[in-house]
Amino acid sequence: MLSPKAARPRLKSLFPFRFLLPVPVNHYENFPVASWLLPGRLRRPVEAIYRFARSADDIADEGHDPPAERLARLAAYRHELARIEMGETPTDPLFGPLAQAMRAHDIPHAPLRDLLSAFEQDVTKTRYADFGEVMDYCRRSANPVGRLMMHLYGDDNPRHLAYSDAICSSLQLINFLQDIAIDYRKNRIYLPQDELAAHHVSESQIATGDTRGLWRAMMLKQIERARKLLQAGAPLGRILKGRIGLELRVTIRGGETILRKLHADPACVFSRRPVLTRGDWIMMVLRGLR
Repeated sequence: MLSPKAARPRLKSLFPFRFLLPVPVNHYENFPVASWLLPGRLRRPVEAIYRFARSADDIADEGHDPPAERLARLAAYRHELARIEMGETPTDPLFGPLAQAMRAHDIPHAPLRDLLSAFEQDVTKTRYADFGEVMDYCRRSANPVGRLMMHLYGDDNPRHLAYSDAICSSLQLINFLQDIAIDYRKNRIYLPQDELAAHHVSESQIATGDTRGLWRAMMLKQIERARKLLQAGAPLGRILKGRIGLELRVTIRGGETILRKLHADPACVFSRRPVLTRGDWIMMVLRGLR
């Protein structure tokens, strides 16, 4: 089980690793699953992918480097991926295990490039005009990891991949809702600007934690949309068998639990970020076993 660290609330751009990845790392993760749920043959490739993604996300999201420096470092990551794709030996030691995993499991390169594009976008884009823009970000920041996991599981059924995308995008949206206040302190707002305007919610309200007016109505709209998307992908939890299916069912229950907490108190994002408790975990696992 992972140990929480308040200083690093989440890996926003990689929620499926947060929610699906059962690998110990030194960061706070919302929906970690015990490592025994992951088949032994997949632990090394999954950890290699995670560490690549974790470090790239930190470049985009941590420290005080100027944007140009962050983009230059991410460009170096692109160069290392290109070396692997051409069959060359990467120069950065971080990419050694990733190269081995990609060759051993025939891991596709496109999802990793998509992830890098999302990290780069986090450096340069801080507002999203509409929900379409938000979903385009989810398509590159979240869905690729689910697809990488599905590849490792050996499932390339188009319908199953669509289920995976729905789950991944939903969990990403849930994380945005959890972290409204945290993101604003980084000068980022992932709530669609047109929907904020329609509900007369201003940035100054987010800055001060003011939940008067139509704040609740705006949040309930976001919560319901994320819930429907999560439900759309939920059949995958029954389709995948064994420990992997259990892992996914617990993950889905975790998303549902956070949504219930947000629904009960849409203002909580400014006072007590909703997280999973020990009791939540017990119920999630028991329900996942059914």
